Amino acid sequence: MEKVGEVFEFRQSVSILKSTGKKAGTLRELRDMISTIREESIYHHTYQYFQKGHAREYTNDFAHWAGESLEERALSERLSNIDPYTYAAIEELRTAILAVIDDHLDKFPEPREAMRKDEFYFTETVTLVFPAGTRARNLAEFFMAIKYVDSGCIYYHFYEARKRIGATADDFTAWLEGALNKKALATRIRAIDPFMHSIEGIREHIAMAIEEELKQDMESAGMVVR
Repeated sequence: MEKVGEVFEFRQSVSILKSTGKKAGTLRELRDMISTIREESIYHHTYQYFQKGHAREYTNDFAHWAGESLEERALSERLSNIDPYTYAAIEELRTAILAVIDDHLDKFPEPREAMRKDEFYFTETVTLVFPAGTRARNLAEFFMAIKYVDSGCIYYHFYEARKRIGATADDFTAWLEGALNKKALATRIRAIDPFMHSIEGIREHIAMAIEEELKQDMESAGMVVR
């Protein structure tokens, strides 16, 4: 019999955009604004980047703007190499971003200006979290749920959780390991690089890993798997 553990309740997050009324048209203006903008805006433009479905060659809005609007490819690559989950506080992340921009400005003091209407607009978000109405008591139920829950659930439990409970942890693997004792499966899912995939890509990798685990469980129980 498949082990039944604690119930996993899927939660979903929805973000409502809130304008700060502040913008930047040059890299120097961006740098000065980043130095003073509220932490909530830094959080939105870095941690919540993965919720927006942008190009995966960037990992935050600052890198995206530098690469696409300013055509500063070297800078955008360096900004994309900043992993927000390695910093304990937003202020530490802010300092790291500023250090990269300052170094670039020292080497290239006159970067181009963004075209009109292509400025960087600083925003914040109000995030609402609520039950998605889906629960799982075992691995089979979890497999079915992960395939169909809203992408907001995947973001909340796989990305946002890393800020809540630790850079290398997420809600899915914490439950798989703690409630179902699926340590190898949890390790495999934990190894999925959040920077390398879209939310739907993360969903596919998790589902694939769980499907293979379910087949192994059935084979171990002497059941025929086709």
